[in-house]
Amino acid sequence: MGDSGGSVVSVDVERISFGGKEHHIQTNHGSVSVAIYGDHDKPALITYPDIALNHMSCFQGLLFCPEAASLLLHNFCIYHISPPGHELGAAPILPSTPVASVDDLADQVADVLDFFGLDSVMCLGVTAGAYILTLFATKYRERVLGLILVSPLCKAPSWSEWFYNKVMSNLLYYYGMCNVVKDILLQRYFGKGVRGCSTEPESDIVQACRSFLDQRQGMNVWRFIQTINERKDLTENLKQLQCRTLIFVGENSQFHAEAVHMTAKLDRRYSALVEVQACGSVVTEEQPHAMLIPMEYFLMGYGLYRPSQINCSPRSPLNPFCISPELLSPESMGLKLKPIKTRANLKA
Repeated sequence: MGDSGGSVVSVDVERISFGGKEHHIQTNHGSVSVAIYGDHDKPALITYPDIALNHMSCFQGLLFCPEAASLLLHNFCIYHISPPGHELGAAPILPSTPVASVDDLADQVADVLDFFGLDSVMCLGVTAGAYILTLFATKYRERVLGLILVSPLCKAPSWSEWFYNKVMSNLLYYYGMCNVVKDILLQRYFGKGVRGCSTEPESDIVQACRSFLDQRQGMNVWRFIQTINERKDLTENLKQLQCRTLIFVGENSQFHAEAVHMTAKLDRRYSALVEVQACGSVVTEEQPHAMLIPMEYFLMGYGLYRPSQINCSPRSPLNPFCISPELLSPESMGLKLKPIKTRANLKA
């Protein structure tokens, strides 16, 4: 079992951004930015984005979807953790700072929970962020109530992923966040339908993401790529997970096979796979409405619902037959479970 290895020593509240308060916390594994949205007395939802993204570029689409926002903010206080140096306005990380390992980043999540006095939490991660939160769940099993993973990674890098990451690393090292790197990242995030072509312009979400990428510190992104490119295979640890898991993957995602592999290795009684049609990897931005109905079923298992005053019908482009039958199983989703308190009592 993992141990966060000591107490977190300091916090600097820097600014209030888009309604959330951003904290810079010095953990046992380096500094990390956490943006908090919602009522601190509610259960905690931890998010972690993909490479070169932060909460504004990875989860904004989901939280700007009114029905999803009402579901999540009604039930949770959201703690958006950014990878080191990925927060808005981040300065370059000092070259002398060691590159963090995936275990360091998972332990950093535990440090964040310790600082805010959080016991057990729900987790939402995208691709590389999904890997970090899955690793966290395998190391700190009693601290994770459930996992919502979007186009997750769980194996060591394939040869092709390793190669593309090396190409990006070299370009970032010598040229920074250049157009070639941005194009590679956008192919990683989005399906062809929104990326545009010679006859069709890029969609608004892709243009917005390209603008966000312009704000990233190239060497900070380089560090996260180095970390993810050295990740280990988690396959053998997946059966040890003690929480329910909901996996989304776009049918055009580069990591579709990885999501299917991960689902096959999880306990089918407590996991479900949702394939989103005509979508890339970052479903939270490209088709956030597709996540609503499956998340509602999933959270029902914890006694969590959308507020009753929201009377409009959920909107989702998902064909119901795209949803794995396990998702609709009361046994799978734990509909007999009682709500679980997720905040630790802080001791003086």
